[in-house]
Amino acid sequence: MAGTPAAGSAKTELAQAVINAIGLPVIMVDSEGHIVFANVEAESFFGLGATMLARSRLADFVPFGSPLLSLLEQVREQRSAFNEYRVDLSSPRLGPDRIVDIYVAPVTEKPDAAVIMLQERTMAEKIDRQMTHRGAARSVTGLAAMLAHEIKNPLSGIRGAAQLLDNVVSDEDRGLARLITEETDRIVAMVDRMEVFSDERPVEREPINIHVVLDHVKAIARNGFARDIEIVEEYDPSLPPVFANRDQLIQVFLNLAKNAAEAIGRKGDGEIRFTTAFRPGIRLSVPGTSERVSLPLEFCVHDNGPGVPEDIRSIIFDPFITSKTNGSGLGLALVAKIVGAHGGIVECDSSSRGTTFRILMPAWHEPAGPRAANRKRADSRS
Repeated sequence: MAGTPAAGSAKTELAQAVINAIGLPVIMVDSEGHIVFANVEAESFFGLGATMLARSRLADFVPFGSPLLSLLEQVREQRSAFNEYRVDLSSPRLGPDRIVDIYVAPVTEKPDAAVIMLQERTMAEKIDRQMTHRGAARSVTGLAAMLAHEIKNPLSGIRGAAQLLDNVVSDEDRGLARLITEETDRIVAMVDRMEVFSDERPVEREPINIHVVLDHVKAIARNGFARDIEIVEEYDPSLPPVFANRDQLIQVFLNLAKNAAEAIGRKGDGEIRFTTAFRPGIRLSVPGTSERVSLPLEFCVHDNGPGVPEDIRSIIFDPFITSKTNGSGLGLALVAKIVGAHGGIVECDSSSRGTTFRILMPAWHEPAGPRAANRKRADSRS
């Protein structure tokens, strides 16, 4: 019956379930700034359970003089809701790079209490940047096709002429002829690397165990470019298969592992870490359709090198961008192209303490068909 304690309890449980389903950190603070409610996402954001949060004040987590505290006072004074965007909540308690959009609203039933909802900017901005990366990859695709057609043919003529000169010129000039041949070969090799970008054929995919791929990459690294670097694994053994092309995944992670090894260099305590995890809740709109694709599989390559120079972090996946003296700047552009062709996204987080390349990709789902339907009927009879 409406109005009974049981009905009130049911409404409270329903309200709690609704707040927990929002998928964004939501807390309520009282007039003294104590946290009196936190949903599941807030527990994850603050790194504490609801019981511990209930013993804390909001000011314990955010930086001194934070705009969030000022916004909270403004809401209390004017009894109106306010928003603020791109607020930095980075602190020793919350960690670095905590840029959020904030919504604060008063609670009518509780004077001076307020509800705060936070939305981290990082994922939205990563997806925006990923669209830029894909655009850059498309640009280099056109450039690769043009180079293959307009440059390689004349280069073959130049190389042939240089070889003929090598047989008739004096010893003093023979070195120049060989220099022309070597430089021509170097340019052709670069164009060959770029031709990969012009391959627009659909990716042949199948269910792949990512840990088998990473173990293969690890074996290559340990016996080659990373023989003096410790390689650590942190795998989620229950991860479902990724729907991908095995050879292309190997190419992606070899590129990332090689980058990590080169960043570490001769550092004595160098470490490369491969991690895998299941992250439900990340969904990406597919351009041109209303479809939204879930990207629950997270694969990371971490290193403890000096980090990517700050001036190129935001464009690290663009073609020809590199901090290496002899680098071509095509390796990470190729990584972005391959991951994008698989419907995933890749992002780089870097600081002076190291770099993390994070890839989010769709999981494989067994297609519905006669076999699946027969299994479903069999399960219903058992």
